[in-house]
Amino acid sequence: MPKHLTAAQLSQFRREGYAFPLRAVSPGEAADYRARIEAYEAQVGHDANRTLKIKGNLAFPWLMELGRHPRILDAVEDLIGPNILLFGASIFAKNGRDPRYVSWHQDSAYFGLAPHEEVTAWVAFTESTVEKGCLKIMPRTHLGPDLYHVETHAKDNMLAKGQSIEGLDDNQAVCMELAEGEFSLHHERMAHASEPNRGTDRRIGFSFFYIPTHVRSTIGRRQATLVRGVDDYGQWDPDHVPRFDLDPLSMKQLSAAWGEYKDGEVRQAADLAEK
Repeated sequence: MPKHLTAAQLSQFRREGYAFPLRAVSPGEAADYRARIEAYEAQVGHDANRTLKIKGNLAFPWLMELGRHPRILDAVEDLIGPNILLFGASIFAKNGRDPRYVSWHQDSAYFGLAPHEEVTAWVAFTESTVEKGCLKIMPRTHLGPDLYHVETHAKDNMLAKGQSIEGLDDNQAVCMELAEGEFSLHHERMAHASEPNRGTDRRIGFSFFYIPTHVRSTIGRRQATLVRGVDDYGQWDPDHVPRFDLDPLSMKQLSAAWGEYKDGEVRQAADLAEK
């Protein structure tokens, strides 16, 4: 029996590649997470998008706790089974009247995982609506191959390399609007994107990346955190889980992981397949 998802939601995820909306935390708890992110930004003097990427969960114990939240893990378990690794997380925060956007892309092109069974939980710290540039997905693209991405490095693109899939029909997209504290789920191969925030308030969400323990890294040995069940495979080294906020050891790992993506060391699967 499913722990969180309904039979209809399970069927939709298998068929279409996504499920939403699901409740993770209360609106009040979501507001507290927003306040913590904004306190961090005030402390460091820059936008959290600059640093809390790829391994953003390693910055704070409270983010690790959210990544282990039973409601989120119950939903993920319904999709990938009881033995779950959290291998990363990224913030996506847009200011009011913000021109930044996320182009159409598949996480599978750069995550370096096999088989492709990763599931992303996108948790809303604020309201995420069409006006505010909510996450949108292209149904059933998870059933196909890794698509080629053009690396545009566009100024307002929030992706590390401005990677973009060309030729998708926006009229077929589904906008996954969420209230504060809700979350959505989408498959690793799901093409997804988001528009600029045309509202007046910020739109903040955190994406958590989950894999079953049998999934391996195709780009060398890496690190992850076992968040449920057991790991009988031993294909991932343990993360440096933060002992306290901005733990230097954890932040060193976070910075290194983000640098590998941002500075070009991680290449897309389509390029690697050509070699």
